[in-house]
Amino acid sequence: MIYSTFIDYSNIAMSTKLFRFLSLFLIALFLGGCSEYQKLINGDVISDKYKAAEAYYKEGDYRRANRLFEMVIPAYRGKPQAERLIFFFADSYFYTKDYYLAAYQFENFIKSYPKSNRIAEAYFMAAKSYYMKSAIYSLDQEDTQTAVEKLQIFINNYPDSEFAEEANVLILELQTKLELKDFEISKQYYTIQDYKAAIQALDNFIGEFPGTKFREEALYYKFLASFEIASNSVASLQEQRLLELKKLHNTIIKYYPETIFSEDLTQKLKRVNKLLAVYQTDEEKLTK
Repeated sequence: MIYSTFIDYSNIAMSTKLFRFLSLFLIALFLGGCSEYQKLINGDVISDKYKAAEAYYKEGDYRRANRLFEMVIPAYRGKPQAERLIFFFADSYFYTKDYYLAAYQFENFIKSYPKSNRIAEAYFMAAKSYYMKSAIYSLDQEDTQTAVEKLQIFINNYPDSEFAEEANVLILELQTKLELKDFEISKQYYTIQDYKAAIQALDNFIGEFPGTKFREEALYYKFLASFEIASNSVASLQEQRLLELKKLHNTIIKYYPETIFSEDLTQKLKRVNKLLAVYQTDEEKLTK
């Protein structure tokens, strides 16, 4: 049997022409938009730039808006429009992810217009700009610290603001990051087998962050470090260290009865009890 395949070349040709037409139309629109924007940039009519800047801002074209705001602000300094322009200028930096300049411009707005009805929002956005700059926990946390401080100042000054709830959420996230960094540094001493330094660092961590979500794990690593020291101690010190280790084990189980480290803790406690049994046997011999 012979099959024949019919291809409608006329439809393909029409589709190709339509695609080309749409492509050319979109390119023309793009070039036209660029052309209009370039005219504004090169033009001398400040009022046109002002209107276009606000239009771009409302449309979400923050890069073009930012460039135009920068050009018109000097002409409006000291005038009523300046307050609005400087706030939008700062905001456009935030939405183009230039958080350093966003923070700088929001803080400039705060200094220039302390009685503005947008002052609370400016404080929040300045703090949020530092939040956005906050690096991952393993890197330097200077911006994280700054963000926490500025968010806390905002909450203290404007506890009833519409942004207060979000600010609290951001602070919690940043504080957790700071806690994680400190915990990882403390844990690193255990990793490099500097057990005494690990115990000291973990104690400091637990003391500084008593409510931390990493407390269970911090106690566990303190137990591990203490176990290594006790297991390898000289006889004159070992018994007392083993007894202290048992107390630490009891503390962990008391506060975290369903700890994820239960199996390992149980195994190590057996080793502790076995070593303590030797001392108890020796004591019994001495009493006889």
